[in-house]
Amino acid sequence: MLRYHFTFLLPVLITALFSASGFSQTKKPISVDDLWAMKRVGTVTLSPDGKTLAFTLTSYSVELNKGNSDIYLVDIDGKNLRAIKNSDKNEGEPKFSPDGKQIAYTYDGQIWLANIDGSDAKQLTNISTKASDFVWSPDGTKMLFVSSVYPECADDAANKIKAKQKEDSKVKASIFDELMYRHWDSWREGLRSHLFLFDIKTKEATDLTLFSKSDVPPIALGSDKDYSFSPDGKEIAFTMNPDAPASTSTNNEIYLINVSDIKHGEKTPHTLISESKGNDNQPVYSPDGKYIAFCSMERAKFEADKQRLMIYDRAAKTLRNLSGSFDRSVQEIVWSPDSKTIYFNAENEIYEAVYKADIESGKIEPVYSEHINTNLIVSPNGKNLYFKQQRTNLPYELFTLNLGKKEAKQITFINKERLDKLEMNPLETFTTEGADGTPVQSILVKPPFFDAAKKYPMLFLIHGGPQGAWNDDFHYRWNPQVFAAQGYVVVEVNPRGSTGYGQKFTDEISRDWGGKVYTDLMNSYDYALKTFNFIDKNNTFAAGASYGGYMINWIAGHTDRFNALVVHDGVFNLESMWGTTEELWFAEWENGGTPWESRELYAKWSPHKFIQNCKTPMLIVHGGNDFRVPEEQAFQLFTSLQRLGIESKFLYFPDETHFVSKPQNAQLWWNTLFEWFAKHKK
Repeated sequence: MLRYHFTFLLPVLITALFSASGFSQTKKPISVDDLWAMKRVGTVTLSPDGKTLAFTLTSYSVELNKGNSDIYLVDIDGKNLRAIKNSDKNEGEPKFSPDGKQIAYTYDGQIWLANIDGSDAKQLTNISTKASDFVWSPDGTKMLFVSSVYPECADDAANKIKAKQKEDSKVKASIFDELMYRHWDSWREGLRSHLFLFDIKTKEATDLTLFSKSDVPPIALGSDKDYSFSPDGKEIAFTMNPDAPASTSTNNEIYLINVSDIKHGEKTPHTLISESKGNDNQPVYSPDGKYIAFCSMERAKFEADKQRLMIYDRAAKTLRNLSGSFDRSVQEIVWSPDSKTIYFNAENEIYEAVYKADIESGKIEPVYSEHINTNLIVSPNGKNLYFKQQRTNLPYELFTLNLGKKEAKQITFINKERLDKLEMNPLETFTTEGADGTPVQSILVKPPFFDAAKKYPMLFLIHGGPQGAWNDDFHYRWNPQVFAAQGYVVVEVNPRGSTGYGQKFTDEISRDWGGKVYTDLMNSYDYALKTFNFIDKNNTFAAGASYGGYMINWIAGHTDRFNALVVHDGVFNLESMWGTTEELWFAEWENGGTPWESRELYAKWSPHKFIQNCKTPMLIVHGGNDFRVPEEQAFQLFTSLQRLGIESKFLYFPDETHFVSKPQNAQLWWNTLFEWFAKHKK
């Protein structure tokens, strides 16, 4: 098998220079090999007695060009780390049984059950369309899970026959009669995700959304908690978008099912409780059963509206907005055991901070403010919070927070041995004036073994979304430490449209893609060159993906500030992008409607209208299975640059999506970018 082996020279030269000068150092800059050698902590869950954490851990093999996920347990004090499921196939989604005596997990497309030590493993489900994302009932006798089925089929036998006919047919053509025929990186092929109730004793799986063409969970904008049991097990809440076509709607709604109404082979009635025409998701029952909390966006067809924290009173059948004046989007929701408090995380500037909301008063206050904190779990006694934390110089590890003292403590040290050998600087931030004098925050990461007396080239990174942000995270695709290790000062700007700075700031990019945000970015760029003497003004480079790629294309037609540019899966022609992407609500919200309804805006902000002004060498990267920003965008850009005589190179991955996920492809990606920047240094 052909494998790529690359030597990244700059870290070696840095080490050699320090050795030659007599300086003794034991650490080294981080390399791409180090990045892919990091083990990645995934889903985390806590045992009912509050003593043990279970989590998935994924390791990658560059040689095999793939990853493998296993299940580990660790005591809450960080001791007794052990693998309980460690095979050559992926094990995932560990969840303790309600009595704490067993652990269920997914393996080879089905749900399995084993003892806590991993012994006596037994397969539970045996559905031809596979089972995943399961939830235990409170009494441990049932589960909810999802499976992608043909909605016209009444049972698994019919699904099996239809799938076999499709597999055996020599004709591989498809006929579409509605939109959303493909999504993100895969063809839908008539399948829909349905919610099933599984009886563990009888092994009977009942389709709760039988014959429905709507997906549960919804195809987009949902959460990892889009269905749940009530504490007494008598009711089920779930999220579904009832609209058609799904490509033009963000109207995810919250529904309820009475378990007593469920009959195998029949449609199950469900009751709507959400009211917004925007995105409602993540229904979570309070432990006392009085309430259902969920997230809600107010505006229809806008995927980046503020997520409000809603409380549904089950007895009164009323809704209350608990986060009215809180100008951040609520993310994960977890209840305290006494049902008096909700803990949640929310982006706040460059961090994913933890907050708590008092149910009675509605008061919201911060609990833990720094770094990126996700997968929140409250201990059974309500005294501790468990979560994953990552930082720019730390991949995800498990942490605990004493809620009384508000002291955080690291539990796991999965990558400590490797991290101890790496020199990585913590991030710094600076703030500049953007368009209209609005403050704009940027992240700065210095190269390892930084010397303020030296001059370093600058790499200017632009994030995607556009409603997204650069955070204090350990990014496996756009890792600032890996770029910095090549001798660059890395600057990451959070311009207009970024999340974590209030909804007004996020809103101000829509219908203005090349306007205020471009000013924000260029002001930050100019400020960095003027302020930081260690940046080499003659050697600056810019790169971005998705919307960040759009902005690189916009920059190409509007400034020659940079030595060279990199555009990854970037938008080039707004009108053809609308006609080939899948989530039309996004393109239509951002551009004020369809092209025939808003031709002026499509033309005003489309980079292809200005590419004739380009003077800067451009590297284009695109994945053939990217259906969000389809490959035709890159083809148009490369053709334009070649016809204009602009130095350009096209790295095309036929087997990648919006991201580069295969280790060997990622190595090629990194190396190609490094070579491109190095080639254009003055």
